[in-house]
Amino acid sequence: MTNSKIQNPKSKIQNLKSVVILGAGAWGTALAKLAAINGNQVHLWSRQGSQSLVSLLENAHIVLSAISMQGVRDVASVVQSSPVSPETIFVTATKGLETKTTYTPSQIWQEIFPNHPVVVLSGPNLSQEIVRELPAATVVASKNINAAQSVQLVFSSSRFRVYTNPDPVGVELGGTLKNVIAIAAGVCDGLNLGTNAKAALVTRGLTEIVRIGKNLGAKTETFYGLSGLGDLLATCNSPLSRNYQLGYQLAHGKTLKEILAGLPGIAEGVNTCRVLMEIAQQRSIAIPISEQVYQLLEGEVTPQQALDQLMLRDIKPEFDDFSTEQMW
Repeated sequence: MTNSKIQNPKSKIQNLKSVVILGAGAWGTALAKLAAINGNQVHLWSRQGSQSLVSLLENAHIVLSAISMQGVRDVASVVQSSPVSPETIFVTATKGLETKTTYTPSQIWQEIFPNHPVVVLSGPNLSQEIVRELPAATVVASKNINAAQSVQLVFSSSRFRVYTNPDPVGVELGGTLKNVIAIAAGVCDGLNLGTNAKAALVTRGLTEIVRIGKNLGAKTETFYGLSGLGDLLATCNSPLSRNYQLGYQLAHGKTLKEILAGLPGIAEGVNTCRVLMEIAQQRSIAIPISEQVYQLLEGEVTPQQALDQLMLRDIKPEFDDFSTEQMW
C-alpha cells in the first residue's frame, strides 16, 4: 500500500490530534480510518513507501505502531533518530514477543522512549470486520491514565467502543498469548472434535494465559475482560484469524512451511509460542496446551498425538490455588 494522508473536514476543530500510524497493513489501515472518522489528522506510513517519516513525526501528538513483531525494534529505532515532541504519546497495537529479549512490544517502545507515555491497544479486533464498520470494542491500557484517555478519545466512535485499563502488562499479554491457543483451537476444529472439546480447550487455554500473566506481573481480572477472554473468543472462533487458520490447516495435513507461504500476513502465534516456551522453562510455569502447540509446530508430534498427550495427563483439581474458604 502506498503512503497516504487521511484527513476529515472536521480536523480544524480544537483538541483534535495529529496521529501517525506506523504500518499500512490491514490493522494499521483500519486504525487510521477510525482516527480519521473523528476528525483527527491522520498520516499512514509504510516501510515500503517513499514518504519521509521525519516530516510526519515532528508535530505528531500520537504515534501508533501497527508493525509486525519482527519489525518493531527497527522501526522504533528509526523513530528515535527523528525529532519527536516531548509530549508525544506512543501506542502499540502489535501482538507478539521479541525472540532475543522476550520483550513485549510496549517494553521495546518504553526502553527506547523512557520519558514518553506508552499505551497498549488490544482487544477482539479482527481488522476485516472493523473496516466493514461492524460493531467492536477494544482496550487502551497505560500506567499513565491521562495518556490512555487521550488515545481513547482519538479512536472511540459509534461503531468502535474504547475502554481504558491501568494494567498494560495484562492487556498486552492477553492479546499476545491468545494467538497460541487460537492455533490449538484451529486444530480442534480441523479434527472435528466437537463443541465440548472446543469449550474445554479454550477455557483451559485461558487458565494458562492467566497463569503466565500473573507470573509476569499482570492482574488476573484483566484476562477476563476484552483484551483477554474477549480476544481469545474472537480469535479461537473465526476463520479470519491467521492463527486459527494455521491450526486448522495443520489438522488437515499441511506442513507449517506450506501454510505460512499461503497466509495473507504473519501468524504471530508461531514465534510467540517459541518465546513463550523459553519463558515458561525459565520460570517453571506449567503450560501443557502451549507445549503441545510448540511440539506440533516443531514437527515433533501430529495433531492426534498432541490431543492424546493432553487427554492422558494426570488428573488434577481444576484450579491450583482454590481453597475451601473461597467457596463461601
